[in-house]
Amino acid sequence: MVCSMTGFGRSEITEGERKYIVELKSVNNRYLDINIKMPKKFNAFESAIRSELKSYMKRGKVDVYISYEDFSESESKVKYNKAIAQEYYNFLKEMSDDFGLDNDVRISVLSRFPEVFTMEEEELDEEEVWSGIKKALDLAGEQFLESRKREGEFLSADLTEKLSGMLENVEYITERSPQIIEEYKGKLREKIQDLLEDKQIDENRLAMEVTLYADKVCVDEELTRLRSHIEATREALKVGDDKDGIGRKLDFLAQEMNREANTILSKSTDLKISDRGIALKTDIEKVREQIQNIE
Repeated sequence: MVCSMTGFGRSEITEGERKYIVELKSVNNRYLDINIKMPKKFNAFESAIRSELKSYMKRGKVDVYISYEDFSESESKVKYNKAIAQEYYNFLKEMSDDFGLDNDVRISVLSRFPEVFTMEEEELDEEEVWSGIKKALDLAGEQFLESRKREGEFLSADLTEKLSGMLENVEYITERSPQIIEEYKGKLREKIQDLLEDKQIDENRLAMEVTLYADKVCVDEELTRLRSHIEATREALKVGDDKDGIGRKLDFLAQEMNREANTILSKSTDLKISDRGIALKTDIEKVREQIQNIE
């Protein structure tokens, strides 16, 4: 299973008189970076939320939006602060005595003083609330993972096709390389004959020159390693994801393929091989870009 790092998931569930909404969105990132936006009253669940989400993702920049609605009438309540009201009354009575005025304090007046009545939110039933959050997280996480898998399938198919094209270029260079040695030998023989005219060509010297040239342009090792990297990439895509994801492994293989292609180009003295080497580098660059999307 190959997963993309781009994904989306959304869930909306109602438990009793509470509704939970979770949205997950992700883009590429080298590591796992989870950013959570949620009501302050859920801050105590942040660690548990992160742990729950990690079962659905390994890499990527993930934005998590959690919203909550409580339809119960008991979400908040009025609290009467008797001690504070008593203090207000005592001071008002003292003022009445000090100034010789009638104490005409009414309940309606006393109730308007600050802190006599306050609004307090009911304490959350953490176990019940976490149950709702977890269900919403899991439902959104499953959708999120499925969207990543679908995108991963497209990426895998596209990469496999590009790798096949790269392998064709590798095989062409493999077949072409011995030919350029023979062509060089023929051209060198003609050049020596023109210079020596009727004199005998020193075959040993000619063979030495051809050997030196062959060593200089030989790319057998590079082709072997490049073919191995291509096959390793195809196999990784076929086997799919592991516990740490395959994105980093594929990125490393792409870097190694690029290194071998650069060496082949630097050694090439043949236009046809150079053209295939450039095509290889172009495909490798496309592969590297696609790999950046894989988890």
